[in-house]
Amino acid sequence: MFQKQQTLREPIEFEGVGLHTGEAVRVVVSPAPENTGYVFVRMDQPQPVEIPARVEYVVNFMRSTTLGREGVRVHTVEHLLAALAGTGVTNARIEVWGPEIPILDGSALPFVEAIQRVGLLSQKEPQHLYAIEEPVHYQNKERGVDIAAFPFEGFRVTVIVDYNSQVLGIQPATLVKWEDFPTEVAPARTFCLLYELEELHRLGLIRGGTLKNAIVIVDREYTPEELKRIGALFGYPDVQVVEQGILGNAPLRFENEPARHKLLDLIGDLTLLGAPLRGQIVAMRPGHAANIEFVRTLHKLIQKKQIIQRFQKTPAQGGVVFDIHAIRRILPHRYPFLLVDRITYFSEDSIVGIKNVTINEPFFVGHFEDNPIMPGVLILEAMAQVGGILFLNIVENPQDYWVYFLAIDKARFKKPVVPGDQLVFRLDMLQLRRGICKMAGKAFVEDKLVCEAELTASLVPKSTLKSRGSVPNPS
Repeated sequence: MFQKQQTLREPIEFEGVGLHTGEAVRVVVSPAPENTGYVFVRMDQPQPVEIPARVEYVVNFMRSTTLGREGVRVHTVEHLLAALAGTGVTNARIEVWGPEIPILDGSALPFVEAIQRVGLLSQKEPQHLYAIEEPVHYQNKERGVDIAAFPFEGFRVTVIVDYNSQVLGIQPATLVKWEDFPTEVAPARTFCLLYELEELHRLGLIRGGTLKNAIVIVDREYTPEELKRIGALFGYPDVQVVEQGILGNAPLRFENEPARHKLLDLIGDLTLLGAPLRGQIVAMRPGHAANIEFVRTLHKLIQKKQIIQRFQKTPAQGGVVFDIHAIRRILPHRYPFLLVDRITYFSEDSIVGIKNVTINEPFFVGHFEDNPIMPGVLILEAMAQVGGILFLNIVENPQDYWVYFLAIDKARFKKPVVPGDQLVFRLDMLQLRRGICKMAGKAFVEDKLVCEAELTASLVPKSTLKSRGSVPNPS
């Protein structure tokens, strides 16, 4: 694994046609400063549009990976991204004149050879890595897709291809170390099955596909008339199949070239995390749609870890995500109105928090002296404070916002809460739109439901508050 960030020593340039759009394209890949990552720039627009190579900017993954921003797109980015990652390039500015990265010979080899020709420039900043600390699993049962990540010192990825094809069979491919990428993975070309061609053409795809930039696998017997009809779509009316089951009888570069190309695609899609992974990936029947969903799953876990580390300054113990010190950094509430003691679960759309109820709570002085019961409105307030921490997934600086109640619906109180009880709150996000969040909350004592409600709240930037009373009541 590369220790320092690296960029190109000088620009490299490519011209060709896009596999799916069929349009002529020019690409210039240039050196970029530290911490840039990979950035695509559509130079053929009235004003250049920058599109970071991050999963947040993926707008389509039908047969290739497409990035987009402000209505501008760059198609088929995966081969170039895999070449950059596989040769150790950390930072690059990719200027594109056209809607798609050129397909060239259908592999990443031309990109790799150009990178090797100009060489790399070591930079001062260390390489940032995302470490897999616990198993992560993505599955699509309908498509027979399984992708899993496991802790591993280094990077290793294995792909298994099985399309129930007698020609392909079951093919595995593995990248054991990055040094093998240029020779063992980069040369593998894109492929499809012959029966897919007519449907892909009908969908407006593979307009730039030829037998010089793709492998077409013939998985059953076709009549000469069928071959002529399909071949004519791509300018090959006299195409034939002989022994290998490959249209046009093009020789394979590897016996398991399709599996190696799927490995190449997966490596390219994994770059959309924004930094290299440290871990082991095993993928069964991967494709761009599954790859992107898997990357999104990893991205959410990484975001969660980054958020936790930002506020939880010391290691939490015993299943605690945020202790009271972290909560005080997140929420503006203070005694006697800070009603959350710790957070034990935190995800993109749900959260679990704890409130320990003691006889020393100030509200027990008058509610009630001979029969102390926690006021229902304060149970709802505590519930809302736990839910407010979910806004960490929405804004980068939650301390710059106030969280305000807009509505409380379907509130039900099932059982009194008394001194000595431990309230466990679970809130699930129901709806999030333009800074307004609707959550379903439940409160339990010893696994028994004591309160439930639906809460609607709004994020209000502190800088927009003009005068007191200009916004709804705060939670």
